[in-house]
Amino acid sequence: MIKPEEFTDITYEVEESWAVVTINRPERYNSFRGRTVDELLAALKHAWADSRVACVILTGAGDKAFCAGGDVKERAETGSYGETEWGLFQIQQVHQTMRDIPKPVIAAVNGVAVGGGHVLHVLADLSVASETARFGQSGPRVGSFDAGFGSAYLARVVGEKRARQIWFLLDLYDAQTAERWGLVNEVVPADQLMDKAREYARKIASYSPTALRFLKHSFNADSDHMQGLGNIAFAGLDLFVESDEAKEGAAAFAEKRQPDFGPWR
Repeated sequence: MIKPEEFTDITYEVEESWAVVTINRPERYNSFRGRTVDELLAALKHAWADSRVACVILTGAGDKAFCAGGDVKERAETGSYGETEWGLFQIQQVHQTMRDIPKPVIAAVNGVAVGGGHVLHVLADLSVASETARFGQSGPRVGSFDAGFGSAYLARVVGEKRARQIWFLLDLYDAQTAERWGLVNEVVPADQLMDKAREYARKIASYSPTALRFLKHSFNADSDHMQGLGNIAFAGLDLFVESDEAKEGAAAFAEKRQPDFGPWR
């Protein structure tokens, strides 16, 4: 497993009684490649094993993006999300570990949270958003999808109609709308975001870790079957991204043009 001192795509720091995990690729809007996913998985496991850590804050570097999802430019240029530690793109394992870690995960959404980045914040136990944050999906525009937690669990959070609106229209929604829909817990000025996330973390750190562990497992039990949907969905996605239809979406994104999906309709 990658050690924190070896991280290149994220930073990991233990503050007081919580860990702060920061996706550190601001030049790519904190989008993740294979290496980023490996490091996120390692960071969550380090936080899990560290008895000093009561909870995890997940955020992005800079003020433009929390996470823009998978690095579509890299996918368009190389045909994949890059090299990984085990030869596997383990974003599903990141999703499941966020749910399995017996410590609350707080998303501090500092900017755009779209695509796979939107899924990360949805899967967090709590979400605090900057007033400048924006939320939405992009998969059908770039030849991708998340038919597991990213859609089915999203519907649990905001309701079926809103979830379908997010995925079928692909609009961006401001932080105030996200709060009104129940997509985030609180919206604060940008310069107060991390202070608010730490306020949440400090409260959590004062509570019984065993009680929190059982509560988190209890909340998750009702939707754990969605992991099975995710397994099916990502198996299909692995095949789909090799198709000409999916490659058109990635190529159009990299070339900054509108995709033409007409031949596959």
